[in-house]
Amino acid sequence: MEVEMGNSPMEVDTEEENPSTKLNKGKSVVLDLPPSDKKATPWVEKYRPQTLADVAAHRDIVDTIDRLTNENKLPHLLLYGPPGTGKTSTILAVARKLYGAHYQNMILELNASDDRGIDVVRQQIQDFASTQSFSFGAKSLVKLVLLDEADAMTKDAQFALRRVIEKYTKSTRFALICNHVNKIIPALQSRCTRFRFAPLDATHITERLQYVIKSEGLDVTESGLAALVRLSNGDMRKALNILQSTHMASQHLTEEAIYMCTGNPMPKDIEQICFWLLNESFTTSFRLISEVKMRKGLALVDIVREVTMFIFKIKMPSDARVKLINDLADIEYRLSFGCSDKLQLGALVTTFTNARCSLVAAAK
Repeated sequence: MEVEMGNSPMEVDTEEENPSTKLNKGKSVVLDLPPSDKKATPWVEKYRPQTLADVAAHRDIVDTIDRLTNENKLPHLLLYGPPGTGKTSTILAVARKLYGAHYQNMILELNASDDRGIDVVRQQIQDFASTQSFSFGAKSLVKLVLLDEADAMTKDAQFALRRVIEKYTKSTRFALICNHVNKIIPALQSRCTRFRFAPLDATHITERLQYVIKSEGLDVTESGLAALVRLSNGDMRKALNILQSTHMASQHLTEEAIYMCTGNPMPKDIEQICFWLLNESFTTSFRLISEVKMRKGLALVDIVREVTMFIFKIKMPSDARVKLINDLADIEYRLSFGCSDKLQLGALVTTFTNARCSLVAAAK
């Protein structure tokens, strides 16, 4: 089912049960570390939300899960969407709220891209689900199995997991996290409440980055912050990684420093490259772009990708724009398979040369 929950959620059983042990694998979780350890901690973990209130984006999803948790009606969950959008942070915050100090004993966290075979389902997951859970006075809580990158599991493992979910529903909840929901078999999808985590909007990323910048006492220019948001493409993890790596290379975080650290072409470079492509001859364009690419250490695939985005800012007939974008997509596709940069740069210049000739002919 989707975010709107058509079926009634599964009730939590209330039998008294005993503690269990678990094997913790997957993404590391940083909780209360000593100050000396926190300095060496990657910022994506240091500033990972610890509670549901700390999760800034997707409040509709977070509030729904929070309400189900408060009512002891937490269903099996399937959280899907692009990386760095808060899927893992949300479910870990739910686990901390549910279990508190008993967190380590009540959750089995596996990275399904590493543990993807049927043996893991039959051994680790089934062993964990079959053991008894904690009893907190008169209240008994279900255990939680967290499967990160569940779309990497084999089909056989997914079918085996379906049977385990059915067998241990009274004592265990399963939370599946993935990027591509179409790789999860329908039998598993139908047993979970599905929530889609869309890429974060610029406002949420900006607010979180400003908090980190203030906490770390960083010197970041306004244009540098805008560059971080632009390069993140809605991925909070990517934004924090870029911020930390640039800080390690430079104390003054400007737009240029951030682009140099990531190796991405700057907007002004793309604008200049597009000017050459649209106005200079084949030979001149090829030579000038080659020089810029060599001098600044740019990857041709990044240039093609940014040029494609820049095309939307250029006034031209829609059919010409569509053809140009399709031709650039073909070049990017060939580059992904390791085709010669020199040949594909020639193809890039040729594509714009042909487009320019067609536009001139249409104007006459």
